[in-house]
Amino acid sequence: MTEEARTVTLTINGQQITAKKGATILQAATEAGIYIPTLCYYQPLTPYGGCRLCIVEVEGMKGFPTSCTTPAAEGMAVSTDTPAIQELRRNVLELILSEHPYFCVTCDRREYCEQFRGQVQKTRMVVGCHTCPENGRCELQKLADYIGIGEISLPYTPREVPVLRDSPFFDRDYNLCILCGRCVRVCQELRGVGAIAFTYRGSHALVGTAFGRSLEDSGCQFCGACVDACPTGALVEKTAKWLGVPERSETTTCPHCSIGCQLELQVKAGKVINSIPALSGINQGQACVKGRFGIAQFVHHPARLASPLIKRDDILQEATWDEASQLIADRLPEYRGEQFALLSSATNTNEDSYIAQKFARVVMNTNNIDNSASFYQTPLLNGLIRRLGSGIIASSIGEIENAACIVTINGSVASVQPIAELKIKKAVSKGAKLIVISPFKVELCRFADSWLQNSPGSEVALFLGMMQVIISEDLVEQAFVDKYCENFNGLKESLAELKPDFVEKTTGVSWHQIVEAARCYATTKPASIIYPLGSIPLTYELDSVFAICDLAMLTGNVGKPSSGVNLLGMLNNAQGVYDVGASPYLYPGCQPVSEMRQKFEAAWSCKLPSMPGLAVTKVFDAIDKGQVKALYIFGQDALLMAMCSRYKDLLSKLEFLVVQDVFLSDTAYLAHVVLPAASFAEQDGTFTNTEHRIQPMRKIIEPINYARPGWWIGCQIAQKMHASGFDFSQSSEVMNEIGNFIPQYRNADDGHFGMPTRGREKAGDKAKFMPIDYEEATEAVDSQYPLILMAQPSLYCFYASVDVQSKMAGFSRLCDRELLEISSADAVKLGISDGDEVRIVSRHGESIAKAKVTKNVLCGTVCLKFHFIDSLFRLTVDRDVVTEP
Repeated sequence: MTEEARTVTLTINGQQITAKKGATILQAATEAGIYIPTLCYYQPLTPYGGCRLCIVEVEGMKGFPTSCTTPAAEGMAVSTDTPAIQELRRNVLELILSEHPYFCVTCDRREYCEQFRGQVQKTRMVVGCHTCPENGRCELQKLADYIGIGEISLPYTPREVPVLRDSPFFDRDYNLCILCGRCVRVCQELRGVGAIAFTYRGSHALVGTAFGRSLEDSGCQFCGACVDACPTGALVEKTAKWLGVPERSETTTCPHCSIGCQLELQVKAGKVINSIPALSGINQGQACVKGRFGIAQFVHHPARLASPLIKRDDILQEATWDEASQLIADRLPEYRGEQFALLSSATNTNEDSYIAQKFARVVMNTNNIDNSASFYQTPLLNGLIRRLGSGIIASSIGEIENAACIVTINGSVASVQPIAELKIKKAVSKGAKLIVISPFKVELCRFADSWLQNSPGSEVALFLGMMQVIISEDLVEQAFVDKYCENFNGLKESLAELKPDFVEKTTGVSWHQIVEAARCYATTKPASIIYPLGSIPLTYELDSVFAICDLAMLTGNVGKPSSGVNLLGMLNNAQGVYDVGASPYLYPGCQPVSEMRQKFEAAWSCKLPSMPGLAVTKVFDAIDKGQVKALYIFGQDALLMAMCSRYKDLLSKLEFLVVQDVFLSDTAYLAHVVLPAASFAEQDGTFTNTEHRIQPMRKIIEPINYARPGWWIGCQIAQKMHASGFDFSQSSEVMNEIGNFIPQYRNADDGHFGMPTRGREKAGDKAKFMPIDYEEATEAVDSQYPLILMAQPSLYCFYASVDVQSKMAGFSRLCDRELLEISSADAVKLGISDGDEVRIVSRHGESIAKAKVTKNVLCGTVCLKFHFIDSLFRLTVDRDVVTEP
């Protein structure tokens, strides 16, 4: 199709413009920079022409059509601001303002009012423009100026309804609501939640929840989409409500999960006061509760480290950077080699982790370098590499919405990556089939065509059953298998003896359901598997990855748009930390230590250790045995803190411990030296998200007090230890060196952000099918432990320390303690009532939670919705967990 066939040419206010075929007049005008006033129109939503402010005149067309619903046509002549149109708009706007305080649009002193200037923080209610939290940002003000509202003939009729403050994050003042419906529609149409709706009728109409319930009880996820959509001050954030108009706004990448949403951080007086989801990036104007309401609190948290600390007489005392770095430089040389280990955080930037691994290898001559993501991600990456020769078989997150069939495993997508769940919901709205495999009921079950409620730990058996159906019914994508895979016959033979009765008994799912799910996945293409990491216990997670890979390869759902196995990581840079080499087995570019040593010796001009180093849990074993005597924790996150808490007694055995962190954590109190790291908003750098996009992290504000970027800290210490190759002055120079080893990372600072760094990889050069021998869960129920424990993070889990998260306004109210879902039958048997505080005891440890009696879990099982990951560690992790290949 030619360019001319895809566009139309029309005239707006005498200006000839070209628009895409199918665009509305409003969209065409906006693209051409021509302003047409609107109120009910909101770009992400389907237009419906409710407010009538966007009316225009079209030559040859009767009346005044709404530009948001009228398609632009070839040769159309449009007028947007004739006297007749403006008069109609004035009448409409006057009607709207008759139920809204209109002093801010009629007062001739609204630019500066001495009378109310001192009352902004005192009144806490709207009595004029300078006591409205949206003054200067309210869309009504802009509309009134454009249309020319000088005075309003209609009397103001106040609603006099109380301000609702039940939300932890925003207030609802429906005295300022104009009933445009944007908040209602964005909650239903865009987020798929429907927590709010129109209530009552006529002049009594309001926006609210069903039966007047609280937002939390109505299912609200506190994503803030309604706040962003509100054109007035009816919905306003609590923390930024009275801070006024920001001085500037800059875009950066959210640090809270591996999606990497783009956020606009609003700054005033050198502080981040708010975060708004950017229209750019994978999130397209949407965010989750953590990105929308947790950023400013995170950056300016009272537990932030202000300066370096040195332990003197068993007390951490403030020190200068020179004192702290010199002490480290003086002490570390005595531990060079295998007596030293370094642990990097999967929340560090790529630049931070690159310097961390280079410091360990070049300065300290050891491969004892690992990261927090290895605890849950190493088995998965190894599974993919062993099956496919690559750790990447996912499509982009944006492509999920174009899948024809989606399979989610354990279904807790919203808790791990809420934006990914939005893409799934959008795919369903387009007609995609959704299959949810989960032992407990989750949000996506409402949208699913099929919910396979399997017994916990039986996922592998279920996948094997699906594969047997696909093979026996000749649904294999044979051409793909023949070209890209090997050992298909071995897989086929291993499944030949699998009995439907065994699968039914093991999984608790009827064979009919499994057959239908297998047929749907195999025949409805493209099909995508969504797998939130950590959703299956580590005991059998590796076999699950093998089975999922086989399932995708059998059906040819690899290496194609909107297909593949999409592994959704918890920590924001879990992919990048591996890419840049923070692993005991891998150099930068995921190049094996055992094979590529000479290449990196030549690049770094030094001798490197020949053997792979210790994985994170083996590091603690070596500390226990006295083999590792010095440890450098190069940035912390909840996983590392939970591990350190689990091994707290071992850390006290260290002769020298350095902790580098944004906050003063429990682990930091054990350290000999504590170094204050800059937050994500205080430095430039990059994160690599779950779909392998390199994304920018911009320096928005100056570092608080004496905090510094992690890469800078590592370089300073290396230079004091007289090491060469660490003379970097800015993060872009570090990225340039990374690009020498990883071609996909080259020119990342020259505008290549937001683009996938790796093309889709087909199933390698002959990917391998590997027969799987199903093994039952190693931990069986007995009289002492009669229930099976499942777990999923709550929507409010920050992967931060208990101390940090408990001091964040709003979040502390929603996650004051863990929640344990238990079936009604088990609750009666154990004498537990809804809301009771219960003690959970497992073979590994114990924790405290609040009971929630529900129908969402199977009898004989309980589901821990954890806010703090250390609770999960205490209940599920042995001290001897190994994450080696």
